[in-house]
Amino acid sequence: MSTSKIALLTGGSRGLGKDMALKLAQQGIDVILTYRSQQAEAAAVVAEIEALGRRAVALPLNTADLSTFEAFFAQVATVLTDTFGTDRFDFLINNAGTSLNAPIAETTEAQFDEMLNVHFKGVFFLTQGALPLLRDGGRIVNISSATTRSSFAGVSVYAAMKGAVEVFTRYLALELGSRGIAANVVAPGAVFGGGAMTDTPEIRAWVASITALGRTAEPDDIGGIVAFLCSNSARWLNGQRLEATGGMVL
Repeated sequence: MSTSKIALLTGGSRGLGKDMALKLAQQGIDVILTYRSQQAEAAAVVAEIEALGRRAVALPLNTADLSTFEAFFAQVATVLTDTFGTDRFDFLINNAGTSLNAPIAETTEAQFDEMLNVHFKGVFFLTQGALPLLRDGGRIVNISSATTRSSFAGVSVYAAMKGAVEVFTRYLALELGSRGIAANVVAPGAVFGGGAMTDTPEIRAWVASITALGRTAEPDDIGGIVAFLCSNSARWLNGQRLEATGGMVL
């Protein structure tokens, strides 16, 4: 049986998710990462993890399509057995997501439903599906956003779904405490580099101007925080929201 810790990370082919995967591997954790369409990029992340001396597998998953979850977890169970020699993983990181910028007056039902499915419904039921495979004493890390604390025009639906995830995380911490499973939220601010967010010099300058540390964030600023939450040093953190913004809109 494998003695290595294993993380299941959604959205690990680029941006924040890629950096999280690499930071976890640097901490000695093996990784099962998911991708929606970027197969080549996901394979490259797997190769980088293997170069660090850890094991990794990339699996396709659309976190907005709940009808695929049963088959996905059957595949995860097979990978755990065949690749890692175990029947459980230790850390679930719900990172996969997309962005939406639309004023309330112009938001369509289709846009609302996409945000709901990707950022809340998908997270809720993917976590539910993962529970039988998540080891007692494990961790859940949900990725939220600074927009749940500070309001910015155009992101109401995205922020509302992330707010739901933050409430959900506290309930996970409460209900899974008997299994020794801790659940926490990491809430990044605007992060540039490989993600879905609009990236222009003007937006970067504006974000830097409202950030106490005076610069914008890169994925490298966030991944280590997720890895920390999966370390023994963070074992007593539970039901908490860690905002990682460099001090945005203080």
